[in-house]
Amino acid sequence: MTSQQPLPPAGLFRRLGALFYDSLIIIAIEMMAAGIVIAILHALMAMNLINIAPYVDVSDLLTNHPVWSPVYTLYLAVVWIYFFVFFWTRAGQTLGMRAWKIQVRNLDGGYITVTQALIRLATSGFGLANFTVPLDPQKRGFHDIWAKTQVVVLPKAQ
Repeated sequence: MTSQQPLPPAGLFRRLGALFYDSLIIIAIEMMAAGIVIAILHALMAMNLINIAPYVDVSDLLTNHPVWSPVYTLYLAVVWIYFFVFFWTRAGQTLGMRAWKIQVRNLDGGYITVTQALIRLATSGFGLANFTVPLDPQKRGFHDIWAKTQVVVLPKAQ
């Protein structure tokens, strides 16, 4: 994975482009994840295994129940986090990063660890940390500094 020549750091606009692409993908994945839960609850209701009264419908149950609402929110957060951790630790790229030809790496050029991925997510401010890229001489985001990672531009395929 390490290369002979250092790759240039990714700039702000390339990072934001990848983040926009990934946002669209995450929205679709979250919709599927939510749909699975809703379909299961509707199936359980149809088999008379659960009763959601006094809630109007499954959506009302998942957003207002004192137990199910935080569990459902945590489930959706885990799906979102897993997306980034999976791609960053396996290939150094999400699908949006692949489209914009950028990759997140360790400082030694290798794939990042799960811990580094979680630090990046926790300190990213939902992407706002990228706005420190123009201010840093090495073009690192706040989350890259904390996680000891770098985002580089990959060379064009020959």
